[in-house]
Amino acid sequence: MAKKSSEPLAYTRLVNKITKENLWLYILKLLTTRKMYAYEINKEMKAVFGFSTATVTVYVVLYKLQREGLIQLGETRSVLGRPDRKYYEITEAGTAALHDGITFLEDVVKKLT
Repeated sequence: MAKKSSEPLAYTRLVNKITKENLWLYILKLLTTRKMYAYEINKEMKAVFGFSTATVTVYVVLYKLQREGLIQLGETRSVLGRPDRKYYEITEAGTAALHDGITFLEDVVKKLT
């Protein structure tokens, strides 16, 4: 989602608010497909949604989601010679929160169109 020079600043702010400032929606959506580790989540965000952010930001959001009970730490796997990878999975509460978030966005779009 590279910014075009002709796009108004208001549009750019909207894109940032709906994407990078609400990563939890995208992370939960990705975790509905399979368990993932942080770096993999960031890579998949780029592939699936067309944007990415700093991996450290993904870790911060994962920590907050885990603290809220929306995701949980699944298994931890070790790859030869590398640190353990922590795999995250969505919880029932996370699935409900994702559904609520999507419903809210759909309602906003309906009101604006």
